[in-house]
Order: sequence, then structure tokens, then C-alpha cells
Amino acid sequence: MIHPVLTTDEVLPRFTLARVFTDWGIDPLPFVLAVWVAGLYLWGVAVLTRRGDRWPVGRTLAFVVAGMGSFFFATQSGLGRYDTTLLSVHMVQHMVLSMVVPLSLALGAPVTLALRTLPARPRRWLLAVLHSRVAKVLSFPPLAFLLYVVSPWALYFSSWYDASLASAYVHEMMHVHLVAVGALFFWPLMGIDPLPGRVGYPFRVLLTVLTLPFHAFLGVTIMGQSTLIGGEHYLALREGPMGAWLPDPYEEQHLAGGILWGAGDLIGLVFFAVLFTQWVRSSMAEAKREDRRLDMMEARARREQPPPGG
Repeated sequence: MIHPVLTTDEVLPRFTLARVFTDWGIDPLPFVLAVWVAGLYLWGVAVLTRRGDRWPVGRTLAFVVAGMGSFFFATQSGLGRYDTTLLSVHMVQHMVLSMVVPLSLALGAPVTLALRTLPARPRRWLLAVLHSRVAKVLSFPPLAFLLYVVSPWALYFSSWYDASLASAYVHEMMHVHLVAVGALFFWPLMGIDPLPGRVGYPFRVLLTVLTLPFHAFLGVTIMGQSTLIGGEHYLALREGPMGAWLPDPYEEQHLAGGILWGAGDLIGLVFFAVLFTQWVRSSMAEAKREDRRLDMMEARARREQPPPGG
């Protein structure tokens, strides 16, 4: 069932898990963004296919299905319908947008696809952006990690979250912000695009592991808060018709913190597994290149060796 974007005056029925998959809405900005980005990626794949080049199916599935599909699901499904009604639902949405979507998009290698399909002039523009000082600063791993860590604290412990509950525009931009900050941090770590800020695998693993206690600490802090996050908004909802089914706001906040804690650790472990797999594959590829180099040196030495009795 499709509904328009939720307003603060709209009355929703009791939330159930089934409604996540059956109660859909339209948030204009994320909707248009998801359709256009996925469409441009598929257009690039089509261009490669028409000229006889091959593009891995796994990358397409990662970007379009897992990446933009997760973005669309998080903002247009029941998660998007109830994300201003229940803090716990918002927290599930937060984790999808800030972790699942950026990882999936990075594994889709859209920059590589663009470099292979764009005309000469736009390709030069893209390369100029990738090698610009701004790109190098934003992709500097310690800075990207700081932005990724500080952003949720700023969201939940400032007036920013209250503003997102009061304004549909701020709310939609928050969704885009979560994906953008996650991409800045995870793309150079796990993506396969030629990006600045690339560091060695040991440092990538260290930065990924550091995200685990960060989510746990933030989740525990939210669980132990005596002040309600977005309290004015959520308490006002309980005064209306939905008050008959809305849970206690403090219990709801406790659940939301637990979701942030548990989901952050779980998804972080998935990130670690992906990164470790990439590290192993890179090491194996490097070993093969070294074997070929040694074989070529050995063959050259045999050719240069004088014949017996010469």
C-alpha cells in the first residue's frame, strides 16, 4: 500500500514487523535520488555491454540491488513511514543508511564504471575531481573516521534530530547525510575504485575494528539517557490517537540504543569479513604477479646463458 510522505498530523496504525514490508510511502528527494543513481549506473553497464566489454554482475548487484535497493527500502518502506514515530525504527534505518548502503555502493565500483564509459571531456573532469585537494582532504582516513564518529553524536545530542522531526526537508537531507558520511569513511577502505586516501590493509583493518566500540559506546549512552531524544515530538504523539499503541518513550529509547549497539557490532563484523577477504585476494594476486616475474627472470637467464661448449 502506497502513501504520501508522513506528516506530523498523520495517524498511523499500530506498528508491526509486517508493516515494514507492506506499508510504503514516497519521500520525494530519496525517491528521485534512488531512481536516478540506479538508472545512471545501469546505463553505464549497458554502454559497456553494447561495445562488447564485460562488467562483473556482482558489482551491478552490489550497487543497484544491495546499495540503492537498501537506500530505497530504508526511506520508502515501513521503515520510512514509521521513522518519525518510533525511535527504534529510525535507528534501524540509521544503521542501513550509514553502513549497509555505503559498503554496497563502494563494492559496485561506480567511479571505475564512469571512467570506462564517460566521453573524454567528462572523464577528464572526473579525474580532476578525484585528484583535487578537496578530494584528498575529505578522503584522508583519520578525518573521515572523525566525521563518521562525531556525526551520530551531533545528530542525537543537539537540536539537529529535533529539526529533522519537525521538517520534511531536514529529515530527507539527514538520510543523504548518513549515506555521504558513511561513503567518505568506507569507500577508501573497502571500495575498489581508484580513490585518493587509499591506505594499506593493516591500517584499513584497524580503522574498521575501531568502529565496533564506537557504536557500542553510543548505543549504551543512548540506553542510559534520562533525557528523551526528540522528547517533545514523541511525547506529543502519545497525546494523540496513536497514544493507545505507542510504547513508553523511555523503553523505546532503551530499545533504540540496543539496536544501535547490536546492529553496529554485527554489521561491523561483516565489514571486517569483507575487508579480510579483499586482503587475502590482494595478497594472492600479488603472489601470482611475483611468481610470473620470477618465471620471466628465470627464462631470460636461460636464454642469456651460453650454450654448453660455447
